[in-house]
Amino acid sequence: MEESMDRRPRHLAYHETLEIHELVASQSNGLMKLKKSIVDVQDQRLRSLYQNTIMDLEANIRELLQFYGMAPRADIANPLELGTGFYAGDLLALAKTSVRNYANAITETATPAVRETLTNHLQKAIKCHANVFNYMYENNMYPAYDLKKLLEHDVMNANNALEMNY
Repeated sequence: MEESMDRRPRHLAYHETLEIHELVASQSNGLMKLKKSIVDVQDQRLRSLYQNTIMDLEANIRELLQFYGMAPRADIANPLELGTGFYAGDLLALAKTSVRNYANAITETATPAVRETLTNHLQKAIKCHANVFNYMYENNMYPAYDLKKLLEHDVMNANNALEMNY
């Protein structure tokens, strides 16, 4: 059994690299959003939940970033400026999550009118995702066809999230 493991490449598979990319990108954006909004949370119990979530996300991102060295590409890590790219990425993540959630919800429907409504919402979410993706791609914010740049952006975004004060 050990012999078969020795024949594995010493890098991540492309599909798992992309899954890690998705997790780092979405969690980095979520972390930034939590760090920006915690100052407005007055309820102490909710604030504690925010702080715990921030610490958990920081730990998750740090753990996932360790796998970037195993990705099939070179490592570069520089802080990413919080700006248009962040907001566009956050909107893209929302659209992507909406597509997944609507697709899942449709599989649970029994009422035709609900299924039709959710299907219409799914189509809107797909169109939103396409529009935001195209905007980001056209403005060099999402190098979808360049794995090296895509992962570099993740590292920069993750480092920015980790270094951000709250």
